Amino acid sequence: MSQLENFTFDEITIGQTATYSKIVSEQDIQLFAVVSGDANPVHLDEAYAAGTQFQGRIAHGMLTGALVSAAIATTLPGPGSIYLGQSLRFRAPVRIDDTITVSLEVTEKNDRRQFVTLECRIYNQDEKLVASGTADVMAPSEKLRIDPPPLPTVQVTSS
Repeated sequence: MSQLENFTFDEITIGQTATYSKIVSEQDIQLFAVVSGDANPVHLDEAYAAGTQFQGRIAHGMLTGALVSAAIATTLPGPGSIYLGQSLRFRAPVRIDDTITVSLEVTEKNDRRQFVTLECRIYNQDEKLVASGTADVMAPSEKLRIDPPPLPTVQVTSS
């Protein structure tokens, strides 16, 4: 991954946009279940999920929400941002191997509190809206350009 660069509060403009994309993998769903403790069988058990309205396994809704967090942390405003709050409505299921794109747009700036409101739209590879909402973020006051911190390698094994 190339260097991460933020936008300071003063650099951010109304209407500014950014996107972040990720393919949701089997391992992502398994790891999210372990980390969150959400063992709902609609996410983990194909036989169970086949009998639901989704007719197959789906990703955790908040895994999609976590991708909004990743977009904020890495693109707009970027490193040094503080995530203050989020409203998010899930509109369609996310499935294994879906390519999810988070689209962020600055809709408000609060000069007194130094935070921005972002409209968040999350689409799959077919450009279907899977979730939408808003996020309030404290934008950084200092300019940063950093190498991404190394992430640990994690291996998932079945028990």
